[in-house]
Amino acid sequence: MGILDDKVAIVTGSARGIGRATAEILSEHGAKVVINDLDKDVAEETSNEIKGETVVYAGDLTDPNAPKELVDTAINAWGRLDIIVNNAGYTLDAPVHKLSDDWFQKMLDIHVVAPFRIIREAAPYLREPAKKEKEEGVEVFRKIVNVSSVSGTMGNAGQANYSAGKSAVVGLTKTVAKEWGQFKINVNAVAFGYIETRLTASKEESNTMEIDGEKVQLGIPDQMRGMAAMVIPMGRPGTPEEAAGGVFFLCSPWSNYVHGQVLNITGGQFTGMTT
Repeated sequence: MGILDDKVAIVTGSARGIGRATAEILSEHGAKVVINDLDKDVAEETSNEIKGETVVYAGDLTDPNAPKELVDTAINAWGRLDIIVNNAGYTLDAPVHKLSDDWFQKMLDIHVVAPFRIIREAAPYLREPAKKEKEEGVEVFRKIVNVSSVSGTMGNAGQANYSAGKSAVVGLTKTVAKEWGQFKINVNAVAFGYIETRLTASKEESNTMEIDGEKVQLGIPDQMRGMAAMVIPMGRPGTPEEAAGGVFFLCSPWSNYVHGQVLNITGGQFTGMTT
């Protein structure tokens, strides 16, 4: 028996890194999980490697049609939806004076517009069952966890676009929490610090991804990576599994009275990496 038995979860950006670690821990505790990624092959591979029940939705979440298709994937497979983890994202770094409108908008689109649309699309499957449960005098908790960042809560040089999107996630989270608490839908966010993923790996030529046919450089300079021990009291970056642990808590019954909060998963990091 798992504490998430019969629960159905959507985890966006879950073929790699923190998203995959989150999908794995939710599945380990009994949840059925929709795996999502831009890269269908990698998503399928992850789905096959996770032991529990999974299905795949591969697609660009900034496509206006994608949120409905994503939610429909869960409903068509299992007929319900209990948990949403809005994790998908990437970075396009540049100082403000060199930052294009396109790069600024892309960060807003993936980090806050896509989660908003997914939450809106999921509304009937989260709110309507709760109305019936309320009439019956039963409390069934459902969960939304949005992924923010210390870049959004503290700012970070070179990331005005990413920081703006991640800051907006906090406002979205707190507003939906106020609107949907009556339906026993816990809405919280996590703000990650320096977690070892391809977004924080060395900025090497091989560390790239493709968005809309454009090659995007991922990673951060090694000089910044070397600052970790100075700004993180724990003395090192976190692992994807450690990051996923905080997300799991917010998806679990132990967080039923945690609502409208931002959980910092940072190892105690006390400032932005470049301030």
